[in-house]
Amino acid sequence: MTISECHYTIAGRTLRYLDTGVGHPLVLIHAFPLSADMWRPQLDAPPAGWRLIAPDLRGFRGVLAAPDSTPVGRVTMDDYARDVIALLDRLQIDRAVVGGCSMGGYVTFAVRRLAPARVRGVVLANTRPQADSDEGRAKRGEMLALLEREGPAGVANEMLPKLLGRTSHESRPDVVARVRQLIEANSADAIGAAIGALRDRPDSTPLLPSIDVPALVIAGDEDTLIPREAADQMFDALPDAQLCVIGCAGHLSSLEVPTVFDRALHSFLAVGVAPGA
Repeated sequence: MTISECHYTIAGRTLRYLDTGVGHPLVLIHAFPLSADMWRPQLDAPPAGWRLIAPDLRGFRGVLAAPDSTPVGRVTMDDYARDVIALLDRLQIDRAVVGGCSMGGYVTFAVRRLAPARVRGVVLANTRPQADSDEGRAKRGEMLALLEREGPAGVANEMLPKLLGRTSHESRPDVVARVRQLIEANSADAIGAAIGALRDRPDSTPLLPSIDVPALVIAGDEDTLIPREAADQMFDALPDAQLCVIGCAGHLSSLEVPTVFDRALHSFLAVGVAPGA
């Protein structure tokens, strides 16, 4: 399947997105501090009857994508969400299944909060609804300091042990190398802006009972950043949810064990999301 690399402009900023497949739209939002290219395994084999769209969040870029010279500035999760909604407008998509991994899940919550009528289903992979704790906010400050000292490579060194599960570090060197490449392709400006958005994001826990569309919750059993218990709590709070726990996967389950991730995703889209809803 051919993956198209496309661009759209919002408020003078050009943003990239990857687009493949034909049919009902599914928007996939990437984790921090990666890019839309983390979804390549899913984009390479879209399920029948579905169009997969993966945008770069503001300032982020793929390994081979041209850099955006526009300063990112201060960004919130709502800003990222508004960019996604603007992309839906640009593509003349009224409703879509919207999903994301980790930070992409936080943006998914924001899209649902800002434009609930645009969301016909959600995919919440390796994410959680809660805001940062005081300890978490302090660690964001430490990450900003590290970024200032060592740039994206320093962030990659710090985050790689946490982003991937034990099995990936032991037996998937290609995945480890790919994640490092995706992180280091991004600018310090984009990464720093995202750290601020992560630190200051709101608590989406009160939103969960109102998400009355089908939801797929995915967790990795080796995820040390967001443990299985967080997925269980989110699953219990959502009115119409499915839960999939992927073995031998850490925080980036879609990259680490794509065959199992895809099986769960395709089943959810085929059965869990009502056709025409």
